[in-house]
Amino acid sequence: MPSSELTRAFEKERHHARQSRLFMTLASASSSTSLLPLELRASFSLASIFAMRMLGLFLVLPVFALEAVKYPGGDDPARVGLAMGIYGLTQGILQIPFGMASDRFGRKKVILIGLLIFALGSFLAAWAPTLNWLIAGRSLQGAGAISAAVTALLADLTRDEVRTKAMALVGASIGLMFALSLVLAPWLATQIGLSGLFALTGVLVILCMAVVIWAVPPEPALTSAPSSRLHGLKEVLTHANLLRLDLGAFILHAVQLAMWVAIPAMLVQAGLAKAAHWQVYLPAVLLSFVLMGGLFALEARGHLKAAFLGGVGLIGLVQLGLWWALNQAPNIWLLGFLLFAFFVGFNVLEASQPSLASRVAPAHARGAALGVYNTVQSLGFFVGGFGGGWLAKHYGFEALFAGCFALMLIWLVAAWGMKPPARSAS
Repeated sequence: MPSSELTRAFEKERHHARQSRLFMTLASASSSTSLLPLELRASFSLASIFAMRMLGLFLVLPVFALEAVKYPGGDDPARVGLAMGIYGLTQGILQIPFGMASDRFGRKKVILIGLLIFALGSFLAAWAPTLNWLIAGRSLQGAGAISAAVTALLADLTRDEVRTKAMALVGASIGLMFALSLVLAPWLATQIGLSGLFALTGVLVILCMAVVIWAVPPEPALTSAPSSRLHGLKEVLTHANLLRLDLGAFILHAVQLAMWVAIPAMLVQAGLAKAAHWQVYLPAVLLSFVLMGGLFALEARGHLKAAFLGGVGLIGLVQLGLWWALNQAPNIWLLGFLLFAFFVGFNVLEASQPSLASRVAPAHARGAALGVYNTVQSLGFFVGGFGGGWLAKHYGFEALFAGCFALMLIWLVAAWGMKPPARSAS
């Protein structure tokens, strides 16, 4: 064989060898449960958007009721409550339209528009001279309902087998911001006041917009026809497994908010001053993150459903524990342990639920599905706060925790027959 032919044959073999190695590398990556560089970038950048946005919201909540009374009209508790809660109302109303719009026009465009609306609402609330203007600012904040679009974009940019881990990063960022706000809010309120907290929120949201533009990876091209997206909402609202997950989102956040009608009073009764409650909340939140690795290990072994049901059952047991603690001598250590157990279950569910919803939903209606999911989540906050307060006022904390346990039991029964979705090809 001439030397030129030998050279060509050798180069051909080397080319086939390179192709083989490349194929094996890609196959290994696609089956790996580790986040790939693009997935890490997407997860951390989108988690930072959630974190900065939620930090601004959480910083306001611990001091809102105390600071709002300083505004003209702030002597009306009902209007103060409206100013606090109207954010959740507008957020809940607009989650589905924003989610569907992200299916139609693209995730990043919708996220940027929502963040701009949120920033304008924050600056309006910072300027507000009266409680009515503060209500207007809070409602405009809620109109920037981007949670569904952000979650859908994260689902678009991650594989099924690592999506729960990616969602957990978002959940962890929210939990850390909640804990951080409990420490920072009282001090910041004395330094810059409520208007300063709203201005700080607006600045954080502008930083979020910069992250979307320069840090978040490019979104995948929309592949479904516009006409098919028009039917996406109907598909979502008639999908049995999605409805189970929506029920779970509603119950989880209703129970979460209802609990906090009673928890602060129980900690005070146990001898812990209000200003020191973060000393229980912060360790409970941080320690609960240590156990998150167990969720990923269970998912990798195909036991995600067991972890999911275990999280539901654990929160149900916490409600029974809190009900039992009411009739015992006040004990900070017991309350701290129960809160730790709650956050363990909450973190598992907060990571796995949106991950499951994104995998169960039809690809062309993922934004609509997560819009419904976030809508019922917001309604859960409203019902939990209102219903928890009503139960506590008329029937006491025992009825509150009994009601929370009943809701968790309903959820456990509804979720028992759900089948985890098969992993799609990456």
